[in-house]
Amino acid sequence: MTSLPLAVLGFLTVIIMLVLIMTKKASPLVALIAVPVVTGIIACFFMTGEDTAGMGTMERFTTNFKGLGEMITGSSGIGSVAATGVMFIFSILFFGILTDAGTFRPIIRKVLHLVGTDPVKICIGSAILAMIVHLDGSGAVTFLICVPALVPLYDALGMRRTTLATVVALAAGTMNILPWGGPTIRAHTALANMEGTEDTVTSFFMPVLPAVIVGLICVLIMAAFLGKAEKKRLGTIALNNVEYNAPELTEEEKALERPKLFWVNIILIVAAIVSLLFSGFAPAVVFMVFYVLATVINYPRVSDSKARVDAHAKSCLMMCSVLFAAGCFTGIMSGTGMITEMAGALIAIIPDALGNFFPLIVGVIAMPASLLFDPDSFYYGVLPVLAQTAEGFGILGADVGRAAILGQMTVGFPISPLTASTFLLVGLAGVDLGEHQKKTIPLAWLLSIIMVVVAFITGAIAL
Repeated sequence: MTSLPLAVLGFLTVIIMLVLIMTKKASPLVALIAVPVVTGIIACFFMTGEDTAGMGTMERFTTNFKGLGEMITGSSGIGSVAATGVMFIFSILFFGILTDAGTFRPIIRKVLHLVGTDPVKICIGSAILAMIVHLDGSGAVTFLICVPALVPLYDALGMRRTTLATVVALAAGTMNILPWGGPTIRAHTALANMEGTEDTVTSFFMPVLPAVIVGLICVLIMAAFLGKAEKKRLGTIALNNVEYNAPELTEEEKALERPKLFWVNIILIVAAIVSLLFSGFAPAVVFMVFYVLATVINYPRVSDSKARVDAHAKSCLMMCSVLFAAGCFTGIMSGTGMITEMAGALIAIIPDALGNFFPLIVGVIAMPASLLFDPDSFYYGVLPVLAQTAEGFGILGADVGRAAILGQMTVGFPISPLTASTFLLVGLAGVDLGEHQKKTIPLAWLLSIIMVVVAFITGAIAL
């Protein structure tokens, strides 16, 4: 195999894809398909192997070109992401139905009742609320539910809205590491064919669970400190006389509510999470089963059930189409050998002493990388190259992936200008993006580094 042309083509593929996505010249869906297909066709001129030995250039191109389709649809391409796509569809439907049924609203009311008018309790309660709501893995849903519910309380007390935005961002960002969250799914998809990457996204995630738990505890501690700062700033204001009125529900929201099924739905959520973590069943199977239970219990009429699917179809289609496009990208990059040759080129220029700390380096820069790379660009374009390079130093690519998800578009997504959710958060909170970033980035980076350290100590990331 001619290494230099394939390595150059590989770097061009990644760079062109990043430029197209980041400059918004093409959608991630188009870039993930079009760019690797074009460079993959060119790579057919340079791929050599036992079946093409002794062939002329055009004959070799024809033989390799015929195998391009199998690269895209095979086990290293779309075949590697099929189960993940199914999981994502049914996880969106499952949590979407429970949200429609009003499962989280009593929790919101209870949290607001418990926190009272103490800024410290309010900040901690805001974090807990965001963690609970973000169980569905959607930043937009979390911000749409939490921020409008909490803004009147913060305003009534005179607390800064930037504090609300920071607390919700830290909580949602840490919860975004869960195995049905976008970044973890992307990381597992991109590294599915590498040594050390488990068959399921849940198995890939489990080693970093202790780090995530520590991260969530740190979020509560940070929220407490932010609340204490607010309390000190407010001084002797008579907080106990503050009145707070929760936002009114629309008629459609009232019609969809199922208050009598609250505890049934809570049991469904707990059972689903326990099954995901400990049952051994594939996540796709778990969410398929629990989606059926959720829809039959809450919306047994066929017309109502269909309406709930229609309501969440856009989210399902958008994410899954990108996943399958990523399968096309990883299939071509892997099948043509471009990733291998790119990694070989990087290994040649990276000192051995530095290479041994590769996962730790990736973990430290992962959160700031959220400001430079959108999730599709990083996980499908950059991460496979980093992981393959790490393997050249005897380090499992999966460890690099686990280090990445502890910051890149997890803790980092609510401060990144590359995600629509960030603008939704600052828009709902009514704060300036620059002020939000100034306050949140240092805490988010510290949080990410703490989790990386814990992951290293617990063996989730090996050096």
